Amino acid sequence: MPSSHADLSYVDDPAPGHGSTAPRSAFRSDAPALSLGGSWRFLLSPAAGAAPEGIERDDFDDGGWTDIPVPGHWQLHGHGSPAYTNVRYPFPVNPPQVPSDNPTGDHRLLFDLPDDWPDEPAVLRFDGIDSCGRVWLNGVELGVTKGSRLPAEFDVGPLLRPRGNLLAVRVHQWSAGSYLEDQDMWWLSGIFRDVTLLARPAGGVRDFTVVAGYDHLTARGTLRLDADSGVRITVPELGVTDLPAGRSAEIADVAPWSAEEPRLYEGEVHTATERVPVRVGFRTVTVEDGQLKVNGRRIVFRGVNRHEFHPDSGRVVPREFAVADIELMKRHNVNAVRTSHYPPDSAFLDLCDTYGLWVIDENDVETHGFSELDWQGNPSDDPRWADAYLDRMRRMVERDKNHPSIVMWSLGNEAGTGRNLAAAAEWTHRRDPTRPLHYEGDIDCSYTDVHSRMYAGHDEVDRIGQGVEGHPRVRELPFILCEFGHAMGNGPGGLVEYRDLFERHPRCQGGFVWEWIDHGITRRDTRGDTHFAYGGDFGEPLHDGNFVIDGLVHPDRTPSPALAEFAKVFEPVRITAADGALRVTNHYDVLSTAHLRFHWVLEEEGTGIAHGVLTVPPVEAGDSADVPLPGLPPTGAESWLTVRAALAADTAWAPAGHIVAWGQTPVTPANPVPPAAGAVLDTTGTELRLGPGVFDPLTGRLTALGGLPVEGPRLDLWRAPTDNDRGSEDPEETRWRAAGLHRLQHQLLGTERLGDTLVVRTRVAPPGLGFGMRADYHWSGDAHRLRLRLEVEPDGTWPCTLPRLGLRMALPGGLGTAEWFGRGPGEAYADSRQAARIGRFTRTVDALQTPYVRPQENGNRVDLRWLRLTSADGAGLRVDGAGLRVDGEPAFAFTARRWTSEHLDAATHTTGLAPGDTVVLNLDLAQNGLGSASCGPGVLPPYRLHPARASLTLTFTPTGSTDAQETPAR
Repeated sequence: MPSSHADLSYVDDPAPGHGSTAPRSAFRSDAPALSLGGSWRFLLSPAAGAAPEGIERDDFDDGGWTDIPVPGHWQLHGHGSPAYTNVRYPFPVNPPQVPSDNPTGDHRLLFDLPDDWPDEPAVLRFDGIDSCGRVWLNGVELGVTKGSRLPAEFDVGPLLRPRGNLLAVRVHQWSAGSYLEDQDMWWLSGIFRDVTLLARPAGGVRDFTVVAGYDHLTARGTLRLDADSGVRITVPELGVTDLPAGRSAEIADVAPWSAEEPRLYEGEVHTATERVPVRVGFRTVTVEDGQLKVNGRRIVFRGVNRHEFHPDSGRVVPREFAVADIELMKRHNVNAVRTSHYPPDSAFLDLCDTYGLWVIDENDVETHGFSELDWQGNPSDDPRWADAYLDRMRRMVERDKNHPSIVMWSLGNEAGTGRNLAAAAEWTHRRDPTRPLHYEGDIDCSYTDVHSRMYAGHDEVDRIGQGVEGHPRVRELPFILCEFGHAMGNGPGGLVEYRDLFERHPRCQGGFVWEWIDHGITRRDTRGDTHFAYGGDFGEPLHDGNFVIDGLVHPDRTPSPALAEFAKVFEPVRITAADGALRVTNHYDVLSTAHLRFHWVLEEEGTGIAHGVLTVPPVEAGDSADVPLPGLPPTGAESWLTVRAALAADTAWAPAGHIVAWGQTPVTPANPVPPAAGAVLDTTGTELRLGPGVFDPLTGRLTALGGLPVEGPRLDLWRAPTDNDRGSEDPEETRWRAAGLHRLQHQLLGTERLGDTLVVRTRVAPPGLGFGMRADYHWSGDAHRLRLRLEVEPDGTWPCTLPRLGLRMALPGGLGTAEWFGRGPGEAYADSRQAARIGRFTRTVDALQTPYVRPQENGNRVDLRWLRLTSADGAGLRVDGAGLRVDGEPAFAFTARRWTSEHLDAATHTTGLAPGDTVVLNLDLAQNGLGSASCGPGVLPPYRLHPARASLTLTFTPTGSTDAQETPAR
């Protein structure tokens, strides 16, 4: 029979729940513990009132139920569907009430105690239930928990029996707590973190706080244990033995903890009946002189925002994936994490302590949906929610207080402002005066200790750094960008300009890119092909599309090009040329460069011809050193010196030899490409020949090149819009489509011979509009090469920037391998190219693609001197960039795909891209920059591509077995 609605008042109650014990630190000890994870019985009811009665009874029959894994989300195991919203609540906003159609998942587990389980107190610990859980053990109700990403413990010792314990948990998808959990992520329900039975020995360690400060002036540490009387701490390496709670010990010459040197001292907190392993990290966090300092030194956050996510299991993240996250972060020069927008599994914080990451630990509070209502009814200022706000903050702080990696607490995210946040701030300042407090929504910093903004443009950050922006109090505080560089799809652009501001202004102390991982859920289509789903793919009536796909790594944790760009922009050591020498600048917060080894290589057209070790004396943090150039042999072609800084020894996160930073400087300039001239135009009835090229005599279009059938090249101005092109209130994409750039038409104005040059004059323009682009193709050649000089000039008044400016052509699909000398190996764009170095690279056409979850422009390689496309038998095409960019440089960019930009534009998932029979080759003078307008500033002025007179000169050479030796082998 269904339960009565009168029993469900706790669901709509804004109070935090009831029945749980006081919050305490997360720790494991030598006391027995029993994991209750595994297969549970499960039933999903469409509404709370439709859920069956009596699930807590031993005689309840769950034979008709199914099995579900715990931890887990029921929507990812065939019960209901995920839903994604960014801001809007997916239910009517009527706080604290939630819909009566409230999916409710009942969970039951039978378990036995181990034979040696002690007859003493015990607690049942839930590390995460979304969103509200009602708990029974052996027929006795334990209580109700809310605060999905926070732990709850219940006393259960007297209720346990040796065999046949019945644990029943009723989980509601929606509760009053859901109004505090509107955190730009998938709405996923269930018992999604560990469930553990913990013995609590009489006279054991109830709770403790380890306070380990560091005096950077004396190098002395202070150790204090706050705990009940009778609890002691022992740290053998420090000579600390049985230090009682409440007493302090001063320790000389202690090694401090930092994200760069995460020194931890192993110890134990203990009583006569329980021993708890602890790891002590000494560090002191202060705000002084307008700067955030750790151990007396200004730090810069080179950080990321990290949601907990796995493409198959949602917010159930196995430990090996958390380790993989941190190792990827460290290898890509990430030094900080903001736990957006809730406390993570506490095991992740253990890893941050071990590997070394600065952490802003953020509370499980966000009420962003009330912004759609002009913040009317926002719980942040409603006294009915006061206990819930304070409860959530207490549970986070008490759980995580012993982690040295945590250098700031955060009240939450995008919850407006109000008395409940201020009260939580006041409590936190009293409870833990050793850490500053963060909250971006406190615009005037009336109850927080740092000035925080999200997505501030470069100009605003510059003004903040100069102290001329904001309320007088905020001008005296450290400034961080809690979110910037929105990494949605292809982008962000403009990271290096942010870095320059962080280095220019002492108060600007870095920030956290949004975000670490794309939240794509693994899905298979009717053909069995796998792709990653986003908002709307599960039939949600209200959703925010692919806005949940905005990470530096793809859902399967494959790094995107943006992560490589981040690693280069924020590399902790910078290697540059300086007055005939090499300058090594140390941008670490703490470390010297003594742990690095420097190696150099001289490459001629991308081929190494000399290498060696560069002797660099240790450079202290914040300092620079100039070292002489190594002795270099002469070279006869374009040559570059590359210097790499690599780990000298293995670390926890990377082996010796891992590249931390690199720099390049030119040595020998490029030789000009010899002009292709002397071939005579030869016209027959059906074709026109010029060197190795065959043209249509009526249209002047190239149809074959050295026996290779081709289509084009023709002027191309379109690219498949990126997520950043689609962003902002005035998207570039909208302007481009309004200008018809996605449907340009090519008009032949005429062809003529000027000596041995074929000139084809065209006008390229959108239908129905009066502006366009004149494009003249000047063809010349010799016996083996064909040279094209493209001249373009705007015609009329253009209303927008250009997506790209270049040529498109189609080649036989067999030309499936690309080799080039230019920047690589990864993709690059005007405002996102720091990670691309000059070299010679080889990739298959398929490997040139970046599989963004929502297809868009990708795979661009820039600053090419030459490109060669070849088939398996070695036949192919070489393209030498010898012409003029707008600024007169001899280089070009290329993309090569098995589909057109139009196909890329039309696809909504990677499975919508079907390879064609040709390779579509774009040879570009330039593309518009990327920016981060999906959420943040658009393309900065220097990287905007405006219509202007320009020319591009390329030389095409068909290659085969007889002349393959003309191009140096890799």
